[in-house]
Amino acid sequence: MSEMLSQDEIDALLRGTSDSSKPEAKPEEHLDSMESDALGEIGNISFGNSATALSTLLQQKVEITTPIVSEVTIDALRERYPTPHVALRVGYTEGLKGENVLVLTREDAAIISDLMLGGNGIDVDPEGLDEIRLSAVQEAMNQMMGAAATSLSTVFSKKIDISPPLVEVFDATKTQTIIDRLELWETMVLIEFNLKVGTLIDSKIVQIAPIQFGKQLVNELMTATSPQPVVPAAAAPKQEAPKEPAAPAPQQPVRQEVKSAPEVAVSQAEFMPLHAPATNDSIPANLGLLYDVPLSVTVELGRTKRSVREVLELSQGSIIELDKLAGEPVDIYVNQQRIARGEVVVIEENFGVRVTEIIQPHERIGIV
Repeated sequence: MSEMLSQDEIDALLRGTSDSSKPEAKPEEHLDSMESDALGEIGNISFGNSATALSTLLQQKVEITTPIVSEVTIDALRERYPTPHVALRVGYTEGLKGENVLVLTREDAAIISDLMLGGNGIDVDPEGLDEIRLSAVQEAMNQMMGAAATSLSTVFSKKIDISPPLVEVFDATKTQTIIDRLELWETMVLIEFNLKVGTLIDSKIVQIAPIQFGKQLVNELMTATSPQPVVPAAAAPKQEAPKEPAAPAPQQPVRQEVKSAPEVAVSQAEFMPLHAPATNDSIPANLGLLYDVPLSVTVELGRTKRSVREVLELSQGSIIELDKLAGEPVDIYVNQQRIARGEVVVIEENFGVRVTEIIQPHERIGIV
C-alpha cells in the first residue's frame, strides 16, 4: 500500500504531463482564417506594384499572382527547401517594425540577374551566381520591395520605408546566417506567390515573416480601413436663465451676447454668389473653338547631365541617377511649358500622375 499514490499526487502528475506536452500552446501565436485572408489581400496589393517595378527593370512582362498563406515551422522549412535557394532579408525602418525574407530558386535568381546585366536570360547556369550576379538580384528585389512599401504606404495612410535587402545563397539543411535568424522566430507565416517573367520563368516566390509581423500588418489594415468615428464639434455650453431669486450680476448678460457674436459674423461672411461674375467674365466666349486642339503633355521624372563617353557606355540595365530624390513631385509640361506638379501612381499595370499642384501663370514665365 505504500506504493499507491494519493489523488492529489495523481492530479499533480496529470497537470505536469499536460503542461509539458504543450510548451507553446499560445492562441495568439497562430493566424485565424480572417487574418490569413487579410494577409493574402495585402500581398495582392503590394506585390502588384512589385510586378510593375520588376517588369520595368527586366523589360519583360512580369506577373505575381495568387498568394497562398500558411504557417510553417523551421523544421518544415528545412524539409521544404532541401536544395540551395537564394534568400533576401528585408527590414522595415519606418512605419512598420519587423523584417521578412524572400526566397527564390537559384534558377530564377540566375535568370533575373542575367536580365539585369543586359543578357537575354536564356541558358543561364544557376551555379554561376557570383557576387556581381547576386548584387543584381539584390537590386531587383530592392526595387520590388520598395514598390511594395509604396503600396503599403497608400493602403495604411502612413510612410513606410525599408532597408536595403541582404542576399545570400543558403542551404536549409545547413546553418546559415538567414536560417539562424529564422530560428529566432517561434512561428512563421509563409506567403507563396506565382512568379511569371515573360516565357523565361514560371515558378514560385515565397515571403516568410514572423507571425508577430503578420499580425502587425493585419492590425494596420484593419485600422486603415475601419471607419473613423465622427467627433462632433464642441457644443456651446447651455446658458441657464438666471433665476429670479438670485441677484444677477450686471455684466453677465453682456458677456453672453459677446460670446454669441462670432457665430453670427462667421455665418454672414460667406457670400459665394459674389465670386461668380468674376469667374464667368474670365472665360472667353469663343474658348470652345480651341477644345479639340491637341496638346503635347509630358511628365518629367528628373534631369541629369552626362558626357558623350558616358552616354555611349549605356547599355540595357544601366541605371542613371537623376537630380531628384525618390518620392519628390514630378513636373508636368504642356507644349514644353511647366504647368503643374504631381506624384507618380500605378493604375493596374500602367503608370499615371496625380496632379497635386497647379503652377500659377506668373511662375511659368521664363520656364521652357
